[in-house]
Amino acid sequence: MDIKVSIIGSGNVATHLGKALKNSGATVLDIWSRNFENAEVLAKTIGATAVKSIDDIANDPSDLVIISVKDDAIHDVASALIERKGLVVHTSGAASLSDLSPLQNHGVFYPLQTFSKHKELDFSEVPICLEANNDDNLQVLKNVATALSQKVYEVSTDQRKILHLAAVFACNFPNYLYGVAQQLLSEHELSFDIIRPLIAETAQKVQTALPTEVQTGPAVRHDEETMAKHQKLLQENPVWVNIYQLLSEQIKKSK
Repeated sequence: MDIKVSIIGSGNVATHLGKALKNSGATVLDIWSRNFENAEVLAKTIGATAVKSIDDIANDPSDLVIISVKDDAIHDVASALIERKGLVVHTSGAASLSDLSPLQNHGVFYPLQTFSKHKELDFSEVPICLEANNDDNLQVLKNVATALSQKVYEVSTDQRKILHLAAVFACNFPNYLYGVAQQLLSEHELSFDIIRPLIAETAQKVQTALPTEVQTGPAVRHDEETMAKHQKLLQENPVWVNIYQLLSEQIKKSK
């Protein structure tokens, strides 16, 4: 892929995106991060240059600048790039396209996945959601995205915000519940490994069916006796009791 890219940020998304760009044949020129050491680590990994000032990226010859920072920092970063004529995008699921509107050419390049720096994944399977301020910029983003992934979607700001919210329900909240399960098991000298196959099978089911079609457990069976026993076991943690009750009631209502 014949394109020169600069990256602002060195976190989980920036790391995976930088690696994917390199593997696709793109040239990653510069990386700037508020943590210069992290920028150096990523730059070394993908053959780029870590720069100490965002001004270095504001004036570099890259075709595309990718802002991959916390949402509340996007505005400040964009302000530092105000003179750029080339395309600038952010990778946020919740921030609007208009957050970059002061820039002449801007867009969104949102990879919808849970990323951890040290956990490798197949980027070709990562959905990439795109938006841009004009058709020409959108086409540039499509060209980049299709070089990285088989799953590319044009998604509006409003749609992307719903996607991000859905992702919190589908990923972040279940992961918290995995943590609750792990703590319960640990307190009774049981290994989390015992339920890993259950977690994997639950996730696998919804690859071919809708969640409501494969819901199991005592709540969907309206097994009040079992649910009462479960809540008794949780009585030392009222927060978990509340979570159990709320989720169980919603599952019962879904059927």
